[in-house]
Amino acid sequence: MAPNPDIVHLKSSDSESHSSFVPVEPFEIIVFGGTGDLARRKLLPALYHRFCDNQIPGKSRIVGVSRSQKSQDEYVETIKSAYNEFSGDEPLDPASWGKFSNLLDYHSIDVGAKDADWKGLQSKLSKSDKITRVFYLAVPPFLYADISQGLKDAGLVTPNSRVVLEKPLGTDYESAREINAGVAKVFEENNIYRIDHYLGKETVQNLLVLRFGNILLEPLWSHSAIDHIQITAAENIGVGGRGSYYDGAGALRDMVQNHLLQLLCLTAMEAPASLDADDVRTEKLKVLRALRPLTAETVKSETVRGQYARGRSNDEPVQDYLTDVGADESATETFVAIKAHIDNWRWAGVPIYLRTGKRMPERVSEIVVQFKSVPHSVFGRDTQLNPNRMVIRVQPDEAVRLWLEIKEPGAGGLRLKTLPLNLTYADNFTVRYPDAYERLLMDVVRGNLSLFMRRDEVEEAWKWVDQIHAAWVQVEQSLELYPAGQAGPREAHDLINSDQREWA
Repeated sequence: MAPNPDIVHLKSSDSESHSSFVPVEPFEIIVFGGTGDLARRKLLPALYHRFCDNQIPGKSRIVGVSRSQKSQDEYVETIKSAYNEFSGDEPLDPASWGKFSNLLDYHSIDVGAKDADWKGLQSKLSKSDKITRVFYLAVPPFLYADISQGLKDAGLVTPNSRVVLEKPLGTDYESAREINAGVAKVFEENNIYRIDHYLGKETVQNLLVLRFGNILLEPLWSHSAIDHIQITAAENIGVGGRGSYYDGAGALRDMVQNHLLQLLCLTAMEAPASLDADDVRTEKLKVLRALRPLTAETVKSETVRGQYARGRSNDEPVQDYLTDVGADESATETFVAIKAHIDNWRWAGVPIYLRTGKRMPERVSEIVVQFKSVPHSVFGRDTQLNPNRMVIRVQPDEAVRLWLEIKEPGAGGLRLKTLPLNLTYADNFTVRYPDAYERLLMDVVRGNLSLFMRRDEVEEAWKWVDQIHAAWVQVEQSLELYPAGQAGPREAHDLINSDQREWA
């Protein structure tokens, strides 16, 4: 991971975090799927925020591309309306928006048509080969290779061109390998940015600093002191408008293969030789290769599949998954719990519990590191002594909390209480910090690959997930129903309770 020019080291006496950002060089970004949900909700607002913080120069260009026929003015109004709809907590500044909208342009291309107007896109772009050109493919992955080839045939790929690929990259190992191979015919590996927005979140990046920047933690970060680890990514919503996609994917492919395995890798990896991109990604790859396969012999005892049924969320009745996707029946899982093991010296004997689901009680993503109990209590048999626990909250309310045992003040005997050392971002950093897409987009422009996945990393993750799915099919793993608004099926609690542990 190359040094980030945005990073400023603050002394403990500093009351506020640094509020200025180092500008990037002028660039042009072409967003395929420029009128789609991702572009309107995330990408364009992210670029607007970076512009407002003076990080994007006024000579940059942002071009939306889709099949819709729109003028430049119509496109600007589309993006403005979407921002007002989805980002109401941060209203547009009229002056800043006026300047930002001058960077926006639009071009209509039907990328699936033989007579697609690739050459017409050239008129929207710089004639210089030196400017950084970013192609962001916010479209279904099966189009990645065709779009890449179309760009090459039209002469739009320059030596300074980069391509961003959204997850999920394929539906299994073979499809991911095919997509990677198609894109690789046009772009070199060091110009391919496979994005997982979880890796841009502040607390996820803070994992490396917590582990490798504090001598206090790293000597304890192994089977010698850690009892188990839990990684949870829970959503309180249903499938929403993603029903057609989701019913062909499910929680295993949609969340475990990328988000949860990326969090696992950063939690469990060895210290890299440096923070250069390939050093970090090589250590993550080692974790994936050390994951114990889940086979037909073990998948029933170490995984749980679930699907939400009718229930209540926020005291309101909600419908079941089948109604949400408009199907009479479906074997697609909306919940997965997995007991994973990493077979290496550091993590031998330490179970890692992964859990993700829709229609859970709350939206929360966090990593829980449960330390072992002290080997002997000197406080007597009647004193409850809880083991230490570190909770790394990824979203919402980003925070790091380390739960310790302390003496409760007062006379009348020794009473212990479990309290956290609390690093809550909202309490300790008083200015707005960039969200995941803002950070990752600027990293693409800078050429920083450290927070993006390498080809072998993506394919190795698919191999492990494919084994689980194949084992489910082979043993006809049952689909456990759970009421919407509850924390998954009962069997998920049995999975961890049978080890005399419980979900945090």
